[in-house]
Amino acid sequence: MTTPQPRSVLIFGGAGFVGSNLAYHLLCRTDCNVHVFDNLSRSGVHRNLEWLKRLSHDSNRLRLTVADIRDAALVDKAVAQAREIYHFAAQVAVTSSLTDPRHDFEVNLAGTFNILDAARRSGNNPFLLFTSTNKVYGDLGLGEPEVLESHYAYPGHAGVSESQPLDFHSPYGCSKGAADQYVHDFGRIYGMPTVVFRMSCVAGPRQLGTEDQGWVAHFLYSAMQRKPVVIYGDGRQVRDVLCIHDLIRAFDAVRRNLPVTAGQIYNVGGGPCNSVSLLEVIDRIEKLTGHRLEYVLQGHRRADQLVYITDSRKLYRHTAWRPEISVQKTLELLQQFWVESQGAPVVPQPEPVSVLDWTPAAGKAA
Repeated sequence: MTTPQPRSVLIFGGAGFVGSNLAYHLLCRTDCNVHVFDNLSRSGVHRNLEWLKRLSHDSNRLRLTVADIRDAALVDKAVAQAREIYHFAAQVAVTSSLTDPRHDFEVNLAGTFNILDAARRSGNNPFLLFTSTNKVYGDLGLGEPEVLESHYAYPGHAGVSESQPLDFHSPYGCSKGAADQYVHDFGRIYGMPTVVFRMSCVAGPRQLGTEDQGWVAHFLYSAMQRKPVVIYGDGRQVRDVLCIHDLIRAFDAVRRNLPVTAGQIYNVGGGPCNSVSLLEVIDRIEKLTGHRLEYVLQGHRRADQLVYITDSRKLYRHTAWRPEISVQKTLELLQQFWVESQGAPVVPQPEPVSVLDWTPAAGKAA
């Protein structure tokens, strides 16, 4: 009787927030072989990488390639043996896309094409999941919201479903939206089992949290360090918060249900029950930590959605997945992570100039 081979999983952006949490799940709760591909350009992700190395030190199940998805030859090499691919590598900030749209395009769209084309030519027909963004929907066309004391609201609006028209409104929205359509259509044209997640606000342990990305973590860490933050707008903007652990369950749910989910696009978020405004999160942080987050207000950012709440009912119909972790619990998990890491300062790392290919068995750079 032939022994089943362990799953061969490749994670682009595997040292980042989402990628490192998925890698942790796979290393600790499955027998998967995990290949992390990351350029380590984001400050602080080296700590996630060292964490993963410690977890896998004696298992020979973790491989690392330090490289950029814009390098088609290295992407080809990484994809060659993969049976599952998770593509999280991206330029992630609307603000950065406005100041350097070419870089945003080259990473988010050209990099995604490199991965798709390598997967198409590999002969393995791998499962490929791509994380897109709610920013592909632009300003949603809902008109002016109702202004309440602590948040904006659209009475009767149940959330944004996949039928919402695309309307990008920023270079970042354009690059991610074009990339998610490439993923979707490669699935249709070449018969590849692809899935696109259009995600709202994700938060949880191992999130670095900056002004441009990961605002829930940024607010909490700033409060614990007594550092003020800038709020763009009046703070009444609403997002639905999804805990990273629920997102990992969603990844697994679509993989386990590929006869139904292959070729699909899903909106994924915390939904109405986990919807909060910036001001409401600040209040929750004060109650949790005992520290009031100080902030200053500036004008609304271009392309900012005043209210975004996910309608994830399609994903529930196809997989029975739904979020289980509350905003309050997510904040508690973030606080626990910060305390356990002792609020260690993030030391900026220079962008790598060479390729590192590492496995525990080799024990050194190749």
